[in-house]
Amino acid sequence: MKNKFYTLLAAMILYSIGSVAQEGTKTDSIRINQYGQTVRFQPLTAEAQDGILKFTSADKSYSIWMDNRVQFDGEMFSNDAFNPIGNGASIRRARFAMKAELWKNWYGEIDLDFSGSAVELKDAYVKYTPDSDSWNIKAGHFKESFGMETTTTSRYLTFTERSLMSKFDPSRHLGFQINHWADKYLVTAGLHFSTVGDNEEVVFTQDNNKDLGVDDGYSLTGRAVFIPINDEDKVLHVGIAGTYRTPKVDLEIPYSYRFSTRSHSSINRKKYIDTDDILNVDNNTMVNFELAGRYKGFMFQSEYKLVTVNRNDDLDAINFNGFYVQGAYLLFGGHHNYNAEEGEFTRITRGKEYGDLELAVRYDFVDANDFDNGIYGGSAEGYTVGLNYHFNPNVKLMLNYIYNNNDRFANGKGKLYAGYDADGNLTKDPTNVFDTDGNGGDDFGMVAFRIEIDF
Repeated sequence: MKNKFYTLLAAMILYSIGSVAQEGTKTDSIRINQYGQTVRFQPLTAEAQDGILKFTSADKSYSIWMDNRVQFDGEMFSNDAFNPIGNGASIRRARFAMKAELWKNWYGEIDLDFSGSAVELKDAYVKYTPDSDSWNIKAGHFKESFGMETTTTSRYLTFTERSLMSKFDPSRHLGFQINHWADKYLVTAGLHFSTVGDNEEVVFTQDNNKDLGVDDGYSLTGRAVFIPINDEDKVLHVGIAGTYRTPKVDLEIPYSYRFSTRSHSSINRKKYIDTDDILNVDNNTMVNFELAGRYKGFMFQSEYKLVTVNRNDDLDAINFNGFYVQGAYLLFGGHHNYNAEEGEFTRITRGKEYGDLELAVRYDFVDANDFDNGIYGGSAEGYTVGLNYHFNPNVKLMLNYIYNNNDRFANGKGKLYAGYDADGNLTKDPTNVFDTDGNGGDDFGMVAFRIEIDF
């Protein structure tokens, strides 16, 4: 009997507390945050927007959402390469991002990558967009507006890896950027400094500042895009971008320039193309030409890039160049979507409820040789065929076959075999490569797959 009494008493107390709490929720119009400040509050509505969880206030003045991505990759290589390559698999990207819109005009984002069991900062910036909604300005760490393929998010890439030439493009740096767009054009301009995304680059920045007192360096980057056609069935995109760059302190050797890149692979870590450190650099400039478009289910995209490295002490300028051309077709009746505000292609619209199959081809070429100035970084071309299945807006399967063709100077600054000498022995010296066709260089094929989910 006594136990029943205590049980009943406890139930009555809990009910009373709950009633008071509910009444307090209804009548209490004051909120105090953890710093002791009175704050405005409003309830949020949760919804899934094509698989992305988003919370929004009733007056649309506040929204917050997650934007995550996992890319599981695997690659297998031909066994006739001069330099043996191990097959393998990896998590190419494991991204976690939080994005928010505040007070209607303000936007903030932080984006981290956890692939490789290390944390790397990608995007971290604030953006202001006025009520006119035709321009914005942002500040922080983000991609410079240079290179159509480079600025396109990795979630919407047509192939598992970007083209060789796009590795020349500047990526994420600290800075400021202003963007203005209308129906037929897009114009951007930015002032940028060093990068803080990679731990090694951060250490170089800190050490160069501490030990040498070297300035941070800066870049002026701009892009202009003309969109004469943009309707339901077709798009035509013509663009040009340029950047002027002084040497950055995030380099191991100040006042230097170096271009190096792997093949179309994240598994094969060999950097066949490598100019080594070019010293005594005053600045480098880049110009990029863009031509792209779509017609119903077909899309094409191309870029041509020129790089000039200007040196001090009356030394001649060094020149590199490259390009890519690619096309894709959705076989089940879907179409590619174009984002005029960003000047790039975005997520596709599937032709069938159960998905769409995309067939894609690409040719790309990069030349990091300047024989007149004694720079032998190597040149390479790639032939790629891709087949992508888009299950839904969040999941896709990518399958690529790539043939990599390197020249004899693409020897990883002397670390990799580039061909056979006159005696039939492998050699790393391009001048000793004996090839009756005059080609040389390590050539190989590879098959790559990716399973991706965005949520």
